[in-house]
Amino acid sequence: MSTSYDVVVIGAGPAGYVAAIRAAQLGMNTVCVDNWLTLDDKPALGGTCLNAGCIPSKAMLESSELFHRAEHEFESHGLSVGKLELDLARMQKRKAGVVSELTGGIAGLFKANGVASKTGTGQIVDSGKVKVIGHDGDEETLEAKHIIIASGSVPVELDIAAFDGDRILDSRGALEMDEVPKKLGVIGAGYIGVELGSVWSRLGSEVTILEAVDEFMPVADRGIATEALKTFKKQGLDIQLGARVTGTKVNKKSVRVEYTQGDENKSETFDRLIVAVGRRPNTANLCAKDTQLELDDKGFIDVNESYRTSLPGVYAVGDVIGNPMLAHKGMEEGTVVAEMLAGQKPHMNYDVIPSVVYTTPELAWVGRSEAQVKAAGLDYRVGQIPFAANGRAKAMGEQGGFVKMIADANTDEILGVHMIGPYVSELIQEIVVAMEYKASSEDIARTIHGHPSLGETVHEAALAVDGRPIHFPPRKKK
Repeated sequence: MSTSYDVVVIGAGPAGYVAAIRAAQLGMNTVCVDNWLTLDDKPALGGTCLNAGCIPSKAMLESSELFHRAEHEFESHGLSVGKLELDLARMQKRKAGVVSELTGGIAGLFKANGVASKTGTGQIVDSGKVKVIGHDGDEETLEAKHIIIASGSVPVELDIAAFDGDRILDSRGALEMDEVPKKLGVIGAGYIGVELGSVWSRLGSEVTILEAVDEFMPVADRGIATEALKTFKKQGLDIQLGARVTGTKVNKKSVRVEYTQGDENKSETFDRLIVAVGRRPNTANLCAKDTQLELDDKGFIDVNESYRTSLPGVYAVGDVIGNPMLAHKGMEEGTVVAEMLAGQKPHMNYDVIPSVVYTTPELAWVGRSEAQVKAAGLDYRVGQIPFAANGRAKAMGEQGGFVKMIADANTDEILGVHMIGPYVSELIQEIVVAMEYKASSEDIARTIHGHPSLGETVHEAALAVDGRPIHFPPRKKK
């Protein structure tokens, strides 16, 4: 049986479901094919992000943070909760409920926008044909004028630490544990590693994070990375840099990890081990044997500036085309491609994609780091203000961290802003808008911010670029 559509989207993660909805809004007959199954083998839309990544991890981060605050901070607010007990099963149930509501919401959006949905693995047979292989083995062929690949990414698995779903876990398994491990190991100190490590540390695990590189979070500005490392260590995360894992041995109730650090050979034994060393493009079985897509040397799908692949009429968006592997980047690419197919001329600005790490404190940045600005040979000015100078932060008891703004010394255009502190995942959005419109630090400095608010620290950082902060002493000029 063959059915014809204007657009077939492969993958219902953020890039895919957004592409499908936007294409349907623009009048194209659209179907989205997705093969995600929940742990009880039920189809669910939303891909890794909604089912096993962004959303469940944030739910667990929120719950574990409340537990930690109740245990360690409520008393200073005059709140006595008595003996605090963790009901992990209930916490997991709440997380599952959040996920279910949101994935079900996508199904509702598909229906409201007229997007058809197919459950199974989408495989490109030809430029205009996609075979859908159902979980029960049934097959169906879809014909399409356009195909959009949004198959996402999967966790990188190490030969020396293969996932077994019990002692050695990927990021999905790390969110499903039914008991708090006494000793937890994490390989990788990137976004995923520190977020998952934070969750289980707050709930009572003794967490050790092993990171192969010698520098903590090299993708971040050195200022906030250094502050984050200091803070995370103070919170109890044992972060070992330059620790290269060389082998693992799984026992009945533990896993032994061997690694080198400098000239030393070391080992640790953990109850559970999470491997969080990154993600790779999900291209397995994406094409039939006689239909090959061109990939780059890292396995990502090659696309041009219009997201066209090497196959006529086939496009690709999201994680599967490369970094940054962020849901919001994929969403925007999905929108852009759908609008291109409708004859519009959308715009995608890769220079102002925000990055966020949802630990406590949060980290967020957009634009270039100070090291990148230096490497580009630009003259620049920096304004940096700590949250300790902010009244709202003090009232919240969240006085750690700072906002750092970098602006061109000649034009005053904002080149990058880097934050660590309370709710900076929200504060960074002001800067994203500002940089999209090529704003100067003076523009932010002359914009009225509500008082008291955390956003005032952004305002003060803009004033500090010009050496005139009001609520914090200006830096001494060298």
